Amino acid sequence: MTSRSPLYHSTSKEKPQLLHITFESDPKGSLGCQLVNTDKGSDDHMFLPGYAVIGKLLKGETVARKFDVRVGDVIVAVNGTGYRRFAPDYKEADVEYLNKDEEKVDVTLDNAVVAAGEAYNQLLSKIKAIKAAAPDPPLILTLERYGWDARSNSWPRYLAARDNNVPDAMMMQQQHEQWKSEIFPIDLTKAGLQEIFKQKAICEINIHEIKDFPPTVYINYGKLQQMEKAGEITADEVVEAFIIFTERLLAHSNDPRNPKTCQFIDLSGVSITGGFRVETLKRIYKIFEPNYPETLFKMVMFPVSSMVGLTARSLLSFVNEKTQSKFLITNSLDKVCEELGWEKRDVDDCGGIKEFMEKHEKVGDSFLF
Repeated sequence: MTSRSPLYHSTSKEKPQLLHITFESDPKGSLGCQLVNTDKGSDDHMFLPGYAVIGKLLKGETVARKFDVRVGDVIVAVNGTGYRRFAPDYKEADVEYLNKDEEKVDVTLDNAVVAAGEAYNQLLSKIKAIKAAAPDPPLILTLERYGWDARSNSWPRYLAARDNNVPDAMMMQQQHEQWKSEIFPIDLTKAGLQEIFKQKAICEINIHEIKDFPPTVYINYGKLQQMEKAGEITADEVVEAFIIFTERLLAHSNDPRNPKTCQFIDLSGVSITGGFRVETLKRIYKIFEPNYPETLFKMVMFPVSSMVGLTARSLLSFVNEKTQSKFLITNSLDKVCEELGWEKRDVDDCGGIKEFMEKHEKVGDSFLF
């Protein structure tokens, strides 16, 4: 999606991108990656097109870093010879190539399918044999890159959400794909969405310096309730705004196999016992649970006094136990910062949570029309 498009599309596509990398300039060089063997018969790997996945990039000047290989990329061919779990469901002419103009690699793919069991070992043997004979020919690896919601990356999350029951997980994923085809694209010019964006009632907090914590969807619940009560927005528009920011943040993940977000629900000025209407959260959860499974790192509700914490949890009884275990309902800013990876000094220096959000909010006016 371009920054000024009035339509918001999902941030993940099913079709992969292709990348060819060559060792021509460094025939004996290191790929510079740790590979994950996905040839072990696990149900998690059913939709992976190959048997070797990039699990980690090593430090230093490596071939992988030269060609911008990323975690989650799948090796599908060695010097054009396929090591695929199944045939590609795309035409090469229809996919995007990730090679830069000065790094184009000429290779013809046979898209061969290899039976599971010894495929990973065969792939490694092929790589070693070509490197031993290098520099003629140089080693060439072909990788496919998939988005965070593509079947190859999202399937393990659906499987986990359905306790490894394959038929149930397949049904869940199919229902998600149907939902996705119906909800996207979202029209950003809707009056209610524009009001939410202007007021920053839902936005993102993305602090790139934090390495071990995912970014956060910020929800000013009190403001949303006021706007909805005044007829400025609808509950559906609140849900759509939540979807937009969730999609944005999941797309930022460094590992498309395990994308995560946090959710911060700002209850400033909202009384849990008197003014907290749970209906909007129910609508959000009804969308989030079946369509973004296993992506929640932590949900924080703040400020909530300890006296009404139990009341808050009882109001959220519609949430399943696994998700509830990721909730923090607290009145302690120290705990908030600890759970979300924020520097409390930074929050204090900004003047509070709202001002902290405004400092680290990334979208700005790009959604305003």
